[in-house]
Amino acid sequence: MEYLSYIVAAYAVFVVVLGWDFVAGHWQVRRELHQARARAARAAAARPRSGELSR
Repeated sequence: MEYLSYIVAAYAVFVVVLGWDFVAGHWQVRRELHQARARAARAAAARPRSGELSR
């Protein structure tokens, strides 16, 4: 069992990288959704109201 520490370390690194990939992906999706909602709100605020006349 001389390679046990190497195998445990390799699995630990794998789990850490897999976890980071999962968390970073969620952060990116949340950021993009936030930006899309803000962009939609700005576009809705820029549109004229339905009761207003436009040229």
